[in-house]
Amino acid sequence: MPPSLTQIKLQVLSEISTIIHKALDLGQALKEALRILSASLAMERATVTMLDRDTGELVIMASHGLTDEERRRGVYKTSEGATGKIFRTAAPLHIPNVCDEPLFLNKTRARDGGARPVSYTGVPIILGNETIGVLSVDRLFGQGVDVREDIDFLNVVATLLAQMFRISETVRQREEELRRENVTLKYQISKETRGLYIVGASTPMQEVERQIEKVAPTKATVLLLGESGTGKTLIARIIHDLSERKAHPFVKVNCASIPENLLESELFGYEKGAFTGATSSKPGRFEDAHRGSIFLDEIGELPLPLQSKLLRVIQEREFERIGGNRTITVDVRILAATNRDLRELVDQGDFRLDLYYRLNVFPITVPPLRRRKEDVPGLLNHFLRKMAHEYGRNLFLTPGALDFLTARDWPGNVRELEHLVERLVIMAEGDRIDEQLVRLALDPGAGAPAEPGGPAPERAASPGAFPVRKHSLKEMERAEIIAALREAGWIKRRAAEALGLTERQIGYRIRKFDLEGRVSSERMRLRNAR
Repeated sequence: MPPSLTQIKLQVLSEISTIIHKALDLGQALKEALRILSASLAMERATVTMLDRDTGELVIMASHGLTDEERRRGVYKTSEGATGKIFRTAAPLHIPNVCDEPLFLNKTRARDGGARPVSYTGVPIILGNETIGVLSVDRLFGQGVDVREDIDFLNVVATLLAQMFRISETVRQREEELRRENVTLKYQISKETRGLYIVGASTPMQEVERQIEKVAPTKATVLLLGESGTGKTLIARIIHDLSERKAHPFVKVNCASIPENLLESELFGYEKGAFTGATSSKPGRFEDAHRGSIFLDEIGELPLPLQSKLLRVIQEREFERIGGNRTITVDVRILAATNRDLRELVDQGDFRLDLYYRLNVFPITVPPLRRRKEDVPGLLNHFLRKMAHEYGRNLFLTPGALDFLTARDWPGNVRELEHLVERLVIMAEGDRIDEQLVRLALDPGAGAPAEPGGPAPERAASPGAFPVRKHSLKEMERAEIIAALREAGWIKRRAAEALGLTERQIGYRIRKFDLEGRVSSERMRLRNAR
């Protein structure tokens, strides 16, 4: 005797219940449930459509009887079609023949509208009081059974599917919580051991730390804002190291320091023969960063023609090398930084609005050092320990020197502070750094004047004194930029030509050395003198 309808239902429900434990892989568990329905009943096709909370659309999460291409086509707005109506109303819907129903959109194009009528029955998947998806099938029990049997039975199955989703979501949320706790723990351990993640104990920096802890475990694009020298590169590295991408590359690109005609090939690579000198193919920095993170520093300097290509990488994760037609797909997290006002650049037509919105997903503003002076003593101690390791010298600051340095406004921010500490370590003749030495290091021209017509005085070197280096490379570069600007009447274009730089490159260096105010004041002075 063939099994009764009740026996068939109980058997199917029993089999579906046995796979609930597989809900950790929700897509596979849903697919297995649909396979069970097909094996025991007259069903030919079925889909489980779930709400994608990122896009707000309904997408097919599992299917039976559809090809991969048909399944990918099944994307619905909650306001359209039969699927959208079931989701909105949280009520079942039966369509006897989809060919006669305008509400049925057939986006998957799986139902070809052949000679025999094709029916559609769908019910909402409800968890608690919220509709989270739609379960839809062709006829379950064949033409001889009332449609209400289909709907009643599908409602029971949908309840089981909702429980699978609940288990999966609970585990996912717990994993996310554990990841956040792990990030916080790693952050605290590293701070306590004076590792990479020392950024400061002030209230503004504590807020930055909270933002880092929130965003680091995610895939979100991060835009770091703040003046030059505030530590944006370090924070980008922290975000990478606290993410699941830590074992993969962290690639840094300064968009201002690379000549414009070379920047595209640097970012996206090129194929052999793409231009003169391209004797072999070369991958770009995006390919180098595959599965890791790419840090685009000075993103505000990115030329407009490259902004559209970057936008495509952010949206589609794909691009072509210069001279190539093969589309390359990469899995890269984008971290960007700028000391410029991107919104102002958008208004000036120098930056794409759509790219700005794509980059500005999670902005973090890094405060300047003058707004967190309570961090100065800790940073000074950190850099002194670092220099003690590098130079083999243990030095300490006198109270007067510490007070003087804490009161300073630091136009060059943390970078200026670090460079000053290195200069002090080199200049110090003993193991103490006093206020006089600090003032001399900040203004080398403030030393004792030379006797008229005589040589400049030299300090006698004490036994074992460390050799004095007169100027760092940064100081020399800064002096060269100032000299070129002075000779060019403080006109950037002329100074750039004299140095063999582009206007964009000299503009970057002017900002790097915090010379914008000086350039403006000197040009104003020259205009007033005429």
